[in-house]
Amino acid sequence: MALDPTKMADWQVAEAAEETMKTVYQLRDELGLKEEELLPHGHYVAKVDFRKVLKRVKDRPDGKYIDVTAITPTPLGEGKSTCSMGLVEGLGKRKKSVVAAIRQPSGGPTMNIKGSAAGGGLAQCIPLTPFSLGLTGDINAIMNAHNLAMVAVTSRIQHEFNYDDAEWAKRGQPRLNIDPRRVEFGWIIDFCAQALRNIMIGIGGKMDGFTMQSKFGIAVSSELMAILAVATDLKDMRERMGRIVVATSKDGKPVTTRDLEVDGAMTAWMVEALNPNLLQSIEGQPVFVHAGPFANIAIGQSSIIADRVGLKLGDYHVTESGFGADIGFEKFWNLKCRFSGLKPHCAVVVATIRALKCHGGAPVPRPGLPMPKEYSEENVGWVEKGCENLVHHINTVKKAGINPVVCINAFYTDTKNEIAAVKRIAEAAGARAPVSEHWLKGGDGALEFADAVVDACEEPNEFRLLYELSLPLSKRIEVIAKEVYGADGVSYSAEAQEKLKLMEADPDTAKLGTCMVKTHLSLSHDPNIKGVPKGWVLPVRDILTYKGAGFVVPVAGAISLMPGTSSNPAFRRIDVDVETGKVKGVF
Repeated sequence: MALDPTKMADWQVAEAAEETMKTVYQLRDELGLKEEELLPHGHYVAKVDFRKVLKRVKDRPDGKYIDVTAITPTPLGEGKSTCSMGLVEGLGKRKKSVVAAIRQPSGGPTMNIKGSAAGGGLAQCIPLTPFSLGLTGDINAIMNAHNLAMVAVTSRIQHEFNYDDAEWAKRGQPRLNIDPRRVEFGWIIDFCAQALRNIMIGIGGKMDGFTMQSKFGIAVSSELMAILAVATDLKDMRERMGRIVVATSKDGKPVTTRDLEVDGAMTAWMVEALNPNLLQSIEGQPVFVHAGPFANIAIGQSSIIADRVGLKLGDYHVTESGFGADIGFEKFWNLKCRFSGLKPHCAVVVATIRALKCHGGAPVPRPGLPMPKEYSEENVGWVEKGCENLVHHINTVKKAGINPVVCINAFYTDTKNEIAAVKRIAEAAGARAPVSEHWLKGGDGALEFADAVVDACEEPNEFRLLYELSLPLSKRIEVIAKEVYGADGVSYSAEAQEKLKLMEADPDTAKLGTCMVKTHLSLSHDPNIKGVPKGWVLPVRDILTYKGAGFVVPVAGAISLMPGTSSNPAFRRIDVDVETGKVKGVF
């Protein structure tokens, strides 16, 4: 069956492609995996036992390491997953041994506006339905482990409140004296549920728990998702699990999962989740799917474990970072690479004419509404103005000492003059700028893109981190704000300032990495400011501590760890064929 993405929805393309996709056993043989290293979940999805693989191939040299990021996107997204799949398909057409690692989508955006993040057109990860709807249960394991910690802390508060010292002493446990007003952890659910951002729990009688304010975040914002992304093995994950701070005692001491004696049980929920999931591109290249999205509110990286396995099994390994280079690539650069010790050879900055026009002055497109007519009309001036944002991201990649490749993710509405303007400006800024038509043509449309990445990987580079952990936390935040976002400086709320002082006085916390939380829709903290803002200060309103993951989390601007569901969500269009059991409408 000929696949024509101009006449078919993405889910229809995926469904048709799945009729001839490879089994996981074919992928196993092509990757050179042993039978016992593959853990099948049916015929087309599997987990890979990373411990056995890495032990067997430990002396094999790593392949070339490529990160895919983007310019500041529109609310519609600019196709990083599509470009990642297009790149592996293009490299496959060039007969290169290539593996990819992308992030597992959250049920929140899948059932809301953004979609499943499997890619699009002829550049997708398949099978689409399991990819989009829970896969092998990693996010479910994270939710269970995370919420178990909340069960532990809330029940401990209740029981310590209900028993006097003599009665409590009979239980053989020390009093933790948790302050119910300072339980930072919260609950998680894998949907966009604004009604759960602020809740009251324990309403009822004495046996119904302690009455207190609480909250929900989306599952992928959990510290446990960050731990899944950065853990290097089971021992490392187990140690990180016990360092998670869930609350503060009444005398100001941190209360950890180890204090609650719940860290072992939490790890038990997560053991299988540590193995990467194996799927494939539409053209049959192996794709690991591991860890989660949302680099605006989380680390937003595919996992270190998936990257380590991919680098050993392929000559080229393509990994994915969330949103623009200001947040996704910055965290890849200064957190993920710091933790893993891996050094990338090049970074792809995805750009679309649509996003460049948006940064150049065109009306901002809104999800669920028709695309403004200005996006189907040539306007080279808007594109050139918008390229200021592109050049800013190119320079961010260059500050890491690696080679940038701008992938011009082509749409049928783009004109030759607009594309020529982007190529001219990107190349003048020191980046290769191939045009790629992978959405329309698959690997055949990504040959120029693949060739540019191969060339960039052969050039020497001098990878370097932006800051050392010996630099005070306040200075690190300032360096990121100035060097990556383009801010003039940083301001702090009274609460954030107080937390900053305590953190800088604590030698353990002071040496943690820095995982910024801010909007993905602007280089600044304000999603409405496009292009390259000038003359602004980054407002940090709070600082969270993720000791298990190994970083502190400065929160800039009005951003929530629990997104909201729109008035026209995707779940309205998702259904099941009751004759075949096939899911339709996932995009």
